Amino acid sequence: MIFAALLPAQEPPANLAKLAAHRETETEAERNEYMYRQTVSLDELDGSGGIRGSYREVRDVIFSPARERTEEIIGKPRNGLKNLILTDEDFRDIRDIQPLVLTDDRLWNYETGFKGEETVDDVDCWVLQVRPRQILEGQRLFDGMVWIDKKEYNIVRMTGRAVPQIRTMKSENLFPTFTTIRKPIDGKHWFPVYTYADDTLQFRGGPQRERLKIEYSGYKRFSAESTLIVK
Repeated sequence: MIFAALLPAQEPPANLAKLAAHRETETEAERNEYMYRQTVSLDELDGSGGIRGSYREVRDVIFSPARERTEEIIGKPRNGLKNLILTDEDFRDIRDIQPLVLTDDRLWNYETGFKGEETVDDVDCWVLQVRPRQILEGQRLFDGMVWIDKKEYNIVRMTGRAVPQIRTMKSENLFPTFTTIRKPIDGKHWFPVYTYADDTLQFRGGPQRERLKIEYSGYKRFSAESTLIVK
């Protein structure tokens, strides 16, 4: 019988967060050159897991003839929610937090801590905890964990929540824990392809379970020869 020797745990680079942020800066710049479709589905569920109400929206992130990045809603959003109300913060999170880019210019907002290593989708990763240093009025930030590939320092997965939760005497604006999955799109950079959440929000009026799905599909690099349809 042959016993395999256990290898000692590999130590992460001391500047892991900075390496990941630098890679994210490159990824953000690259993703900003792409058109893609974003499909949002939100279901509010009853106590037995049945769908009580839902929201559906499809929008294309495209470029105008003047090469300005813009968004175009496809069709009319279908809003059949019974209890939940989507707020400006929800749409801001969909745009800016759930497909997070932890870039050089945003890293100062966060404190980070190494949490170990894990293989995710056959990719060997470092696991990094990311928390806001402080949250100023009007800010939306991320609080959770990110998985960083050991070779190129791409973020391949993130799980956490957009913060802060907003509670006042008259209203509550609560946000679910979510996971965003990334895949290599251009052979080098990892773009978000799927975000999902299945969480129960604890409102004063009672708990409400919600299920959120966001798909980012049809990535296509913009070029001067691209055909654009602008309504």
